[in-house]
Amino acid sequence: MDPKDLALALAQLLHDKQAEDIVLLDVEQLVGYTSYLVIASGRSDRQVKALADHLDRQGRVAGVRPMGREGTDRGQWALLDFGDVVVHVFRDEERNFYDLENLWSEAPRIDFVGDDSAAEAARGESPSAPA
Repeated sequence: MDPKDLALALAQLLHDKQAEDIVLLDVEQLVGYTSYLVIASGRSDRQVKALADHLDRQGRVAGVRPMGREGTDRGQWALLDFGDVVVHVFRDEERNFYDLENLWSEAPRIDFVGDDSAAEAARGESPSAPA
């Protein structure tokens, strides 16, 4: 899978589980270890863990396994390394402390608007009709 497509797919999985403030950064020209960073917030330790577990589980279903996983035991911050894409899921306090968006401020942001139809289908709702 193309790294950008993978980053967008992982961001969508986070969106489906109600992650907040999802940001995608193209760091390919800035670092040698990955192409994209996906950064998101969870509202609680429990949600951070659930988001990381969801990415791990659904990634495996799609044939994409994380090469590494860190920080999920405490639930304040989780990192999943998919090679070309590294995902960080934080509680707000930790996200503000580490401030990765500012650290990588030179990285171009990738537009991401989550598709709500998958989340609505999972809840048994009909997709919203266009206005």
